[in-house]
Amino acid sequence: MLPCNPLIAAQLWISPDGTGLQLLTGLRRAGAVLPTLVQQQHRRIVGSPAPMIEFVLLVNKQGQTRVAKYTDSSLTTDERRALEAEIVRKCLTRVDKQCNIVEHRRYKVVYRRYASLFFLMGIDAEENELGTLEMIHCMVETLDKWFSNVCELDIMFSLDTTHHILDEMIANGCIVETNKGAALTPVQLLERAG
Repeated sequence: MLPCNPLIAAQLWISPDGTGLQLLTGLRRAGAVLPTLVQQQHRRIVGSPAPMIEFVLLVNKQGQTRVAKYTDSSLTTDERRALEAEIVRKCLTRVDKQCNIVEHRRYKVVYRRYASLFFLMGIDAEENELGTLEMIHCMVETLDKWFSNVCELDIMFSLDTTHHILDEMIANGCIVETNKGAALTPVQLLERAG
């Protein structure tokens, strides 16, 4: 496989005259390793939709939602509440020996329990379930690094910080950062400034 510089690849798919798309397609055919963000943009330009994370929920054992982040803007507040209630009820009633992936409506819900918190991610049919489980684990590790062993109270009392961390890791339904240090750097800058 040929390595591909992310900056060059990003410039290629941006080019308005279409030559960037042709070059990018040629690089893919040649077996070049492209950055994930560029791959997703390439799929969007070519016509196949990129896999998406539709929502992220952090819920306690009693079923109370502590954090909700949606990328699907078509849902109203009432629809979101109903969706949350259905999904939380479905996931919390499952036995520990059952699979951590549930299909609900048009979503695949991938969830994982850490102590008293459930981390749930709603994804579309194209997204990789095991990759989503790894992303949940990465989110927990990042929150652990910031809060020094994160718990429900940390999230409740630092809701803005929790949202900033999630926003650094997931943007527009795509995973944009998995490096804990890189995800926390902007949050540290915000803490210093504020």
